[in-house]
Amino acid sequence: MNSQRDAILEPSLARRLGPFDATMLVMGGIIGAGIFVNPSVVARHVHTPVLVLGAWLIGGVIALIGAFVYAELAALRPEVGGQYAYLRDAYHPMVAFLYGWTLLLVVQTGGMAGAAIIFGRYFRELSGLAIPEQAVAAGTLGILTLVNCFGIRSGSNVQSALMLTKLAAIAFLIGVGWILTGPASANLTTPTPALMNGEGGALTGLAAAMVPVLFAYGGWQTATFVSGEMRNPTRDLPRGLFIGVAGVIILYLLVTYVCLRALGPAGLAGTTIPASEVMRRALGGRGARIIACGIAISTVGFLSQSILTAPRVYYAMARDGVFFKAVGRLHPRTRAPVVAIVLQGLWAVIVALTGKYEQILNYVVTIDVLFFGLTGASLLVFRARARREGAQQAQGKVVRVPWHPITTGLFVLACWSVAISTLLQFPQNAGIGVAILGLGALVYRFWARPANHAN
Repeated sequence: MNSQRDAILEPSLARRLGPFDATMLVMGGIIGAGIFVNPSVVARHVHTPVLVLGAWLIGGVIALIGAFVYAELAALRPEVGGQYAYLRDAYHPMVAFLYGWTLLLVVQTGGMAGAAIIFGRYFRELSGLAIPEQAVAAGTLGILTLVNCFGIRSGSNVQSALMLTKLAAIAFLIGVGWILTGPASANLTTPTPALMNGEGGALTGLAAAMVPVLFAYGGWQTATFVSGEMRNPTRDLPRGLFIGVAGVIILYLLVTYVCLRALGPAGLAGTTIPASEVMRRALGGRGARIIACGIAISTVGFLSQSILTAPRVYYAMARDGVFFKAVGRLHPRTRAPVVAIVLQGLWAVIVALTGKYEQILNYVVTIDVLFFGLTGASLLVFRARARREGAQQAQGKVVRVPWHPITTGLFVLACWSVAISTLLQFPQNAGIGVAILGLGALVYRFWARPANHAN
């Protein structure tokens, strides 16, 4: 009787997010500091404007296919936890647990620590204050964690404001770079012999370029974590995915084009700070400082989105009985998973203060992309299960992936190609990632014991 009464009195997640919030979360999960740097990384692998832009276009198409896949999954499983729920229902609860395990232990918190430290570096340069970058990182993580403890509306408002600001910074880069910088001179638009004689041919270079491109397009899937807090997830989340991913594709292509136009392919490949170089040519030192502010804002915006979305996975794990019970509790007033938010924030601060985030992130690159592909393949599982059971979709309201299963298979193949590529490049790091998964499997066996489900 008491358990029934507690279930009735227990607060539920607040459904306060609409299509605009979903779109901002999707774009915020993708756009970080990478777009200000990655065009030069791609130009080192492919050395003509057509191939550089083509790599970003191909990556955008793959991301858009992924958005369709996740939109259909979101319509089929409009539950809190998003990707965690898809993996749990398609395969086995342990698969979903291992995803959440790596997300909390390394992937999400490591990425948050890295973004916070990048922000700390720019903050020191722009402010001139002699504050350790790790201290700035820890303080920023603490402030954003506190903001999100006040509820989904509070966290989403901050995230949306930061996202709009970073969009303004990117638009400023595109506009100024297009208008105030002329086309690069002939010696820059012609690839240098060193570049032309790089390893492999055009296809090999394009395949290598797809790794940073696909990583730059990643992150939109985290918006599915908060589907349980959307007013109409089956409608608003697909819209947010389509509009958000399409908008990012346009922005990425425009930024890359402006960098190519101002620097040329060889000049773009020869710099590590293409956005700053474009702004320096347009406005001098002042332009470099302006884009530094834009990069700082973009970084903290990405950080805000990460802090907002991922705790919903840990909350879902706790509700399934495979994590600490307290993590599955909501604050009675804000209806936010405060314990999950604070747990993530504290661990991210610890990772940031150790300064070892780059090494930790490398451990699970392969594992992270592996789960991405598994999630895409879960749609194949759900479709096959529906055919066997003769289930009917909900009167045409469920978003359908066009040209499935070809497009879905292409998305899965692209994800696993990146996993294989990183496995071949970093076999030791991949081995450590496998060890983390193995440890997670042992931990799951403890959490999944019947005694842990008893009240």
